[in-house]
Amino acid sequence: MSEVTKQDKENFSAFCGYHQNWEGQSMGTLTATGPGTTCGEYLRRYWHPIFITSDLGDRPRLIKVMGEELVLFRDQSGQYGLVHKKCPHRRASLEYGRCENRGIRCCYHGWLFDVDGTVLEIPGEPEASISAVNVKSRVRLGAYPVKEFNGLLFAYLGPPEERPEFPIYDAFHIPDMTMTPYAASFKCNWIQVLDAIVDPVHTAFLHQSQFSDGFGRMGEIEFYHRDKLRFLGTATRRVDDNIWVRVNELILPNFTQAGAAFATDGTKERLFGRSAFTRWVVPVDDEECIAFAWGNFGDRGDPMEWNTAEGMQLIEQGELIDRTYEEKQRSPGDVEAVEGMGRISDHQREYLVSGDRGVAMYRNQLRKFCRDLENGKRPPQPADLAQNIIPTYGSDTVLNIPLDDFIEDRSVLQEINETVMEILFAGDSLEGDARDQAIIARLGEIANAQSW
Repeated sequence: MSEVTKQDKENFSAFCGYHQNWEGQSMGTLTATGPGTTCGEYLRRYWHPIFITSDLGDRPRLIKVMGEELVLFRDQSGQYGLVHKKCPHRRASLEYGRCENRGIRCCYHGWLFDVDGTVLEIPGEPEASISAVNVKSRVRLGAYPVKEFNGLLFAYLGPPEERPEFPIYDAFHIPDMTMTPYAASFKCNWIQVLDAIVDPVHTAFLHQSQFSDGFGRMGEIEFYHRDKLRFLGTATRRVDDNIWVRVNELILPNFTQAGAAFATDGTKERLFGRSAFTRWVVPVDDEECIAFAWGNFGDRGDPMEWNTAEGMQLIEQGELIDRTYEEKQRSPGDVEAVEGMGRISDHQREYLVSGDRGVAMYRNQLRKFCRDLENGKRPPQPADLAQNIIPTYGSDTVLNIPLDDFIEDRSVLQEINETVMEILFAGDSLEGDARDQAIIARLGEIANAQSW
């Protein structure tokens, strides 16, 4: 027996903890997001939400995004600024600055900066100071563009000459949908949180008691990779006489949607019900991240009674965040599952199986985009997915299709899943409400069919 084979045998024998107590390494290519890192440079080519608009008052706020300490502010004219923490003069922190009618003024010597980083005033210098003139012509405070959209503040932290178009998804404009901003912090690397969206298997075990019995039905799992950027994981379950197709969605690098949390349990018909959240997972640094999102409430989202701070915590992770350790052990949510892996998971010790195919697929594509960028190729953008409004698929569809004694139910679930997804994809030739109504009409034809 060779030495390698002998070691392998020891590692998988009973009570083999001694042989497995080595520390694995993380996926450094994807987990490191600071300036100059491979994935950090990739992520900086996209717009990311960084703050809830209503939480920004009249004073600057110190935040951290992808390892950078930044100061976010709104000047008295209503312009938003996102600038480097330290003043270029003597490195005082602008978190103690004063928001002026135009820009932000440093507390230490009163230098005034516009939202784009331009030095507007150097009040400690004589009016004809040559050094002040030189500084104004040569010095800029590091700054990034900010866009306010529907209660969230988005920023672009990449090269200014490569600034992409701000993507508009169809989920932004669903009629009669109330979209409430929220933020959920995780004390772990962003990849650990992002993984869950293309992992439909975990809902059957982590969320069964939190949402509904239907979530606990494994059903049939399928994965899709479309248009380079989009990854979908579907779970098609039988609940009594109904078949429930739930679609989870990831658009790279970090946009996520799913079905509803509380609007359906699989017992009642639902045609293209939309996601409970519209969400981005944004790295704070390599050991923390924040999910910025809207909770979606209305007939096609979750019920309005869940439009509360506590309700959105339940939608986000299945449980309230502020609980005792015993409560977390008895009913863990997503926070406990992903933070329990450690601040940065030791991915080298993972054993991926077929249910992890979605996770493996999107990680591989992220690595490819990171390598491409290192070789000078710009990554594709979500705005490339459509000429105007970007179609999304995160949804629930529940159809009344009773068991057939003569057909294996597994094959029926697989066929229904394939049919529903074909209908969703076929709707991409339309936009907005026209697309939704066409999809709903075709799904209704299936629901009204006498037999399948």
